[in-house]
Amino acid sequence: MTKLFDSINTRNREKLEKLFETQTLHVKKNTSILASIPGEHLIGYVISGYLEIIKNDSNGSKFIIEEVLDEDTFNTSILAFNKNEYDIIAKEDSTILIIDYQRIIHVEDCNKDYYLQFIKNLLEITLVKTQEKNERIEILTKKTIRNRLLEYFSIMSNKHGSKFIYLPYNFTDLADYLAIDRSAMSRELKNLKEEGFIEIKGKRITLLYEKYSSSDPLINI
Repeated sequence: MTKLFDSINTRNREKLEKLFETQTLHVKKNTSILASIPGEHLIGYVISGYLEIIKNDSNGSKFIIEEVLDEDTFNTSILAFNKNEYDIIAKEDSTILIIDYQRIIHVEDCNKDYYLQFIKNLLEITLVKTQEKNERIEILTKKTIRNRLLEYFSIMSNKHGSKFIYLPYNFTDLADYLAIDRSAMSRELKNLKEEGFIEIKGKRITLLYEKYSSSDPLINI
């Protein structure tokens, strides 16, 4: 996957950071970074660490919008809707580079190779993010817990070309990501295991079934 500073050497990266007047945040584990973010239309680049962008509903439940790992990016435009509903939490001690989008598009000296490479990287990242959001929509359109789990497993399997899936989440966070109840998900995982669809060992899921169609009667239970 393309990273924001791919094919840009350290010297030119420093020039870009100065040009964009970037801000570096150091955030402790399990703390929100919202108070440290100076605006809504910004790009965040995780130098190191792990973030979760979450939405809280009126019942106190949370829904994981996105996970952001080392050298991954996120934008803060979603916070413009309602800052009381959304949050960005550091799941590990994290260092984050904040870039103002307006600084990027209003650069006077825009013919430098490293600037053009940065824009190319940013566009490629945007395309990947769009694909990931489409995959997420596909998962959430499934009406049953079983269908959401199997759709998620299928997408992960296709991405890595393997029947072995290593979950990036613990099971509580997986339930939040899939927008389903944790206890109900545990029951469905147990059913899938007993019916021979999957094997579970820690965070490793082994798929024992072939690619499926959403019209498969075994899936729509």
